[in-house]
Amino acid sequence: MSAEPRRRTGVVDVGGTTMRRSVLEVGPDGEPVLGEVVTEPAAVEPAGAVEQVLAMAEVASRGVDALGVVLPGIVDDASGTGTWSENLGWRDVPFRALVQERVRVPVEVGHDVRAWGAAERRWGAARGLSDVAVVVVGTGIAAALVVDGRPLVAHGLAGEIGHLRVAGDEPCACGGTGCLEAVASAAGIVRQYNAVADAPVRGAIDVADAVRRREPLATEVWHTALDRLSDGLAAMATVVAPEAIVLGGGLARAGEDLFLAPLRSRLAARLRYTPVPDLRAARFAGTGGLIGAACLAARTTEE
Repeated sequence: MSAEPRRRTGVVDVGGTTMRRSVLEVGPDGEPVLGEVVTEPAAVEPAGAVEQVLAMAEVASRGVDALGVVLPGIVDDASGTGTWSENLGWRDVPFRALVQERVRVPVEVGHDVRAWGAAERRWGAARGLSDVAVVVVGTGIAAALVVDGRPLVAHGLAGEIGHLRVAGDEPCACGGTGCLEAVASAAGIVRQYNAVADAPVRGAIDVADAVRRREPLATEVWHTALDRLSDGLAAMATVVAPEAIVLGGGLARAGEDLFLAPLRSRLAARLRYTPVPDLRAARFAGTGGLIGAACLAARTTEE
């Protein structure tokens, strides 16, 4: 990739539990450099969450050349609309138009995981691959799917593997039961562990730490979640046959020993017809959404 001119891009990454903003620069070597990241807890009701996104975007737009905002849930990238977020509760919010009314720089709005996928393809673990899935396991679970070099979008509905039904009757925020993200997301693991443990934990990484201490309850919850996640990844691989699955999000921070290696063995045991994809850790383990937002914003400066 040729070197790019140095420019400043405001970036906002909206998650189900937190929202973050920063400024990203692309240097002469073509590599992204992320500035200080400011994090806020997400508002708990839809109107407040929408206003919080707009306020963060307004601050992030100061002193930059373009602004990228990425959203969770179902997002219509073409219109910049947040169609639905099961975790934040909004429906059909025209974010691009609302943000553009408040800022003086060009704005792009898109889906957080598809944007993360673009970042990994441009600079990270998916570089050079024409068939790849970038799967983010955090508050929810979703995939950025690329087949024959083309991202699959389908009006924002492609890649929502978190709502594959894989097990049981655990309620999901979407209204269904037994969804993959209800039982195998970072939030799902915390919820299931806290339901049986004496001392509650705040994050999935706390459960991972308990697994390393060989706590039986944590080990059972963790391995059950990996079983279900493997079921979901196997179903996805059977349909789109990626060369590699790039894994990011909070759960991926558990590392090779507790996360990637057990998933590899489970996936190999489940796939008989489809070639087993290479499992890779995302380069941008905790910042993929922010860097992906800059990929979105680059469209406004390259036109």
